[in-house]
Amino acid sequence: GEVFQLGFELSADLPLIGSRRFDLHMKRGTATAPGTRGENEEIVITELGQVGTQLDGFAHQMYSGEYYNCIKDADMMTGEGTELTAGARQGFPKLGIEHTPDMMTRGVMIDVAGLKNVDILPETYVISAEDLQQALAREKVTLQPGDAVMIRTGWGKFYNEKDKARYLKAMPGIGIGAGEWLIKQNPMLVGADNCCLEVRPYPGQKINLPIHAMFIIVNGVHIVENLNLEKLAAEHAYETAFIMEVLKIRGGTGSTIAPIAVR
Repeated sequence: GEVFQLGFELSADLPLIGSRRFDLHMKRGTATAPGTRGENEEIVITELGQVGTQLDGFAHQMYSGEYYNCIKDADMMTGEGTELTAGARQGFPKLGIEHTPDMMTRGVMIDVAGLKNVDILPETYVISAEDLQQALAREKVTLQPGDAVMIRTGWGKFYNEKDKARYLKAMPGIGIGAGEWLIKQNPMLVGADNCCLEVRPYPGQKINLPIHAMFIIVNGVHIVENLNLEKLAAEHAYETAFIMEVLKIRGGTGSTIAPIAVR
């Protein structure tokens, strides 16, 4: 079938939130004489679970000291056979990203920017449940349990721009109503072509990133961020086979991924 790459390249030019970093240092070989073998390697210093096109695991978010499935923060401090202290960096003994299975499921792209006949939704546009439903009707697609839902805002066009602050400062995304409707569809994961899936900043928000709390902590639905959806949109590939593997980082909070869609 036709293969669509849904991940962006990893480099020092990534738009990165807060203190996150991606530094690549080459270890170049010196054996260049005839008949000698040389090799090159690299050292990468980064938050490997939270940069680039990436999946948020269940250890990534907590609210009032609790994680998904009512696991308390104190339970994240002690692992079987390993004593961890608050702030230790050996990984979480529960909900680590290594437990996330390889995924192959139906992928559905919901092109909200296409529905509105724009390349990019306006900054801070709140996507509603009605927007999602109308876009799906336009595409003649319905959601099914276990789908990988990908929402296009058009904001991914800014991902590789030199002005990385523009990509991160404020952006369109789904609102509370859209999030609640998506949860009822029982998806395997929900992603978007922005950094956080949800609108930022959320108008009148009472807590930071409420969609993250709703999906990851309360309902156990993975979030995928920074998807590259422009080729899917250009080809009207609304329904595909979605294939993704995570890096099995023991105790990790997430994983950089390179997912593909096949039609």
